[in-house]
Amino acid sequence: MGFPVTLALRYMRSKKQASVSVGTLFAILGVALGVAALATVISVTGGFRSEFREKVLGVNAHVLVLKYSSDFQEYRKVMDIVKKVPGVIGVAPFVINPMMVTHGEHTATGVLLKGIDPVAAERVLDLPRHIVKGNMKGLRVEGSKPPERRRASVLEDALPPPSSSLGDAPAKKQKSGGFLSDLERMVHEQSLDADAGAPSPDAAVSVDAPAKPAAGLEPDLPPGAPVGSIEPKNGFAVALPDVDVLPADIDPDPCRSPEAIEKLPGIIIGATLARNLSAKLGDCLQVTSPTIGFVYARGAMHAPVAKQFRVTAIFDAGFDQYDSKLVYTDLYESQAFYDSGDSVTGVEMKVADIDRAREVKERVDEALANGVYHTLDWEELNHGLFTALRIQQILMSLVLALIIVVAAFTVIATLIMVVLDKKREIAVLKAMGARNTALLRTFLYQGGIIGLAGAAAGLGLGYVICKLLNVYGLPLDPKVYFISKLPVLMRASDFAWVGVFAVLVCLVATVWPAQYAARLRPAEAFRENR
Repeated sequence: MGFPVTLALRYMRSKKQASVSVGTLFAILGVALGVAALATVISVTGGFRSEFREKVLGVNAHVLVLKYSSDFQEYRKVMDIVKKVPGVIGVAPFVINPMMVTHGEHTATGVLLKGIDPVAAERVLDLPRHIVKGNMKGLRVEGSKPPERRRASVLEDALPPPSSSLGDAPAKKQKSGGFLSDLERMVHEQSLDADAGAPSPDAAVSVDAPAKPAAGLEPDLPPGAPVGSIEPKNGFAVALPDVDVLPADIDPDPCRSPEAIEKLPGIIIGATLARNLSAKLGDCLQVTSPTIGFVYARGAMHAPVAKQFRVTAIFDAGFDQYDSKLVYTDLYESQAFYDSGDSVTGVEMKVADIDRAREVKERVDEALANGVYHTLDWEELNHGLFTALRIQQILMSLVLALIIVVAAFTVIATLIMVVLDKKREIAVLKAMGARNTALLRTFLYQGGIIGLAGAAAGLGLGYVICKLLNVYGLPLDPKVYFISKLPVLMRASDFAWVGVFAVLVCLVATVWPAQYAARLRPAEAFRENR
């Protein structure tokens, strides 16, 4: 052990004045508390980011391909292209739309219904890992196929149906039939006859005389048709029932029996939504499109679509925003809510390395090479959330790093006390030939030892705190934080950086006291101590 190190250890355990050793102890304690606080906060903020990333990627894909148009029927060709992109290990289509879910007297609005391919989705999503009850079997009914397209485009709905102009040839006469068609024809013929033999304006017309139908214009009534004024036997008074119940043949109930429910397509709901709806496995849920009133499409009026589903699984992603607002069903069933036929919202992909998702996204852009499509990775899709978490981690780490800086001032004060107390001994050592560099290294070593001891104690304390938080789990309100307990992620790299930072700060803090001791002149030291 060299002379500077031996001298530094001796000055740290000085027995002549207890204040020096106590000051050193407090300096070590201050560094330890700062290191423990910083290591714990970095682990907690990193845990939040890791937890949110795990929850987001647990029910979502890594890269998405969307289209600027709502008509995305060529998704199979897009899937064939992106499958060949290096780094992509899974591809699947999806449809997502807001819906209203009802079970008995309970209703949930603003629920996102995501239609997935039951086979392809298992290669893209981690949904099966989060399912706590049931499974994905039964999500697609046997024999299902994409719905037929009733609407070609939005422009087609906006344009009126083609009709012949006045100068064109008359349109092909439609086949007439029924009582109303015959009546219209007779009224038209009567109007032509009236125009041909119309009386002059001076002719008197009797108002009181009843109008008689022209000969041969009486409609041919079917046999047994009522003629004249007919009044019901009990008059026109009608007693309406208290409950409007339609017969089963007019309004059949798909959830009328367990056998009927077993034939329904499956749906996967979150644990929070299941509690809110009081639903369990095997229950019948009704999903209704949020369209208000009727929608005009392809020359016809269509009512809001309501479909019944059977709960086949319940998942718990640990993220209340997903557990209460996201449900999964078969792709074909979700397409039937709108008139776009076999069209999807987008194509989602899973990559081999989520940290390189942005590189894969750029490769997908190059492979598609079409301005109609645009791609998003998981960070862009949740840009606001992860940016906020990153800023929070940086700011909290900077604030708590000030504790270590404050502890460094304690190190400075301790070393100054040592220098002032040992000024005469330093003068003697210099008079005996001790070099300035040796004395400089003595106090640098002393500051480094304080930093190392404080960092080691602080990292140990931080490790114990993080372990206790992991074991016991500090509960959180999921409605506020979206997760149920405080997450902690301990990484050796984070602890190492905190320890290195603490030691460097302590070494910087020892520079001025060490230089003051090295520049001390022996004559001045003896003169002041006389």
